[in-house]
Amino acid sequence: MSLVCEFGNKSVGLVTTEKVTFQGDDYVLNLDCGQRLHPVTIAYETYGELNPDKNNAILVCHALTGDAHAAGYHTGVEGEKPGWWDMLIGPGKCLDTDRYFIICSNFLGGCKGTTGPTSINPATGKPYGLDFPFYTVRDMVQVQQWLVSHLNIKSLLAVIGGSLGGMQVLQWAIQFPEMVHGALPIATTARMSPQSIAFNAVARQAIMSDPQWNFGLYEPQSPPASGLALARMIGHITYLSQDAMLRKFSRRFIQGNTRGYKFEADFEVESYLHYQGSSFVKRFDANTYLFITKAMDYFDLEADYGSLKAAFEKCQSSFLVISFTSDWLFPPECSQELVKAIRMAGKHVSYCNVGSDQGHDAFLLPGNRMGEVVSGFLTRLESEIRR
Repeated sequence: MSLVCEFGNKSVGLVTTEKVTFQGDDYVLNLDCGQRLHPVTIAYETYGELNPDKNNAILVCHALTGDAHAAGYHTGVEGEKPGWWDMLIGPGKCLDTDRYFIICSNFLGGCKGTTGPTSINPATGKPYGLDFPFYTVRDMVQVQQWLVSHLNIKSLLAVIGGSLGGMQVLQWAIQFPEMVHGALPIATTARMSPQSIAFNAVARQAIMSDPQWNFGLYEPQSPPASGLALARMIGHITYLSQDAMLRKFSRRFIQGNTRGYKFEADFEVESYLHYQGSSFVKRFDANTYLFITKAMDYFDLEADYGSLKAAFEKCQSSFLVISFTSDWLFPPECSQELVKAIRMAGKHVSYCNVGSDQGHDAFLLPGNRMGEVVSGFLTRLESEIRR
């Protein structure tokens, strides 16, 4: 919950991550893989206040390596980075905490407080590791629905998220149509392409080829750091566009124009990727990365529902689909396919292809006008509810 703190009038200030554990016969999670999971703990944060009618709640779904900390600060220590979507969440911002009650949870299988491979398996008293059951985006959404109901919310004004978060948005609108008034899938797709699956497969092999991985039985203090760092480097390349790389790094050498004639990093782009890999190892778990990328690979609305049109036929949401011109991981064509299917299903959908040279990661970065589009859509949803 938000605490009082002087961080300026555009910040939610100091926040804390809360947890709730779902246990008992009503909360046995029957996973798509056929296994059962119980109990399940969820880490989450909220910002703003739920109004008396309880119709101003917005669920934010994070992407591959995100967490529940979407906005504000945990300590207020100088130099601390804010939550991962702080640019959009706060008083007067796109997700205006003076108007909306914002919820963000670490999804099922994460490593930031929600039950996942790093959690203790009650059957053994040790971390699950590779004994954790495989889960899908549909399983993630079921657990989020438990959380929303726990917060005494019967319907959501909107569900919003990018990339894997956008997959969760689509699943929410399909799986719980009566609960979602507006769905905002951003920079996402109805299914992973073979190329995207290939990138994930190589990243997983990088982790599993590290001797420290030890078939998932590594100690937390001795993770497969080299393999996980390499996996992150591989993934991060797909998040940027060629134009963004040219603008940020060009072909500049780290040491002026000096050619080292060695197999260490010579170019600035190499140094950047090494930094991304090494910093990632400090905050993320290798086994968790394996499971999450597999959940993304399995996401396929056409296979699950027979066709994309059929997938959306029971939806009651209005949709705002957003893509970015330079996104080559989930290019605009993926969003346009979604828009076509939603229209064929007879649902209301708006579409915006945002001009940006920042690649797939554009939805996490400042410098585009995505927030204005989202604000306008949310305002329209509010007016519809008041009518």
